[in-house]
Amino acid sequence: MIKGGNVTIFISNMGKAVDFYTNVLGLKLAQRYGDHWASISAGPGLSIGLHPKSPNQPAPGTAGSIQIGLECSDTLDKETKRLESKGIKFTKPAAGEGGASAYFTDPDGNTLYLWAAQR
Repeated sequence: MIKGGNVTIFISNMGKAVDFYTNVLGLKLAQRYGDHWASISAGPGLSIGLHPKSPNQPAPGTAGSIQIGLECSDTLDKETKRLESKGIKFTKPAAGEGGASAYFTDPDGNTLYLWAAQR
């Protein structure tokens, strides 16, 4: 089951992005893992994930550079199988620091992903 999520924004400079979201907008830095990831709390129920630019992802400021991530309470495999049974097709499976993700799109082609932390 899906238990929460975040909006991921691909950024070109982690320091500048964290400064903007915390010092300029006044939001709270929830977590930061160097220049690899930062999580900004935008109030109850909304987390903004800051992810550095990557050759495998859209460039910051371009179409697709903002994505919705949904956190799984079960394993990623179990949740992807559940959603595949409902017709969702996954692309770009990825494993990284701290967990794994599986990407899919909504009916309009907007990118979403499932995330499961390493257990």
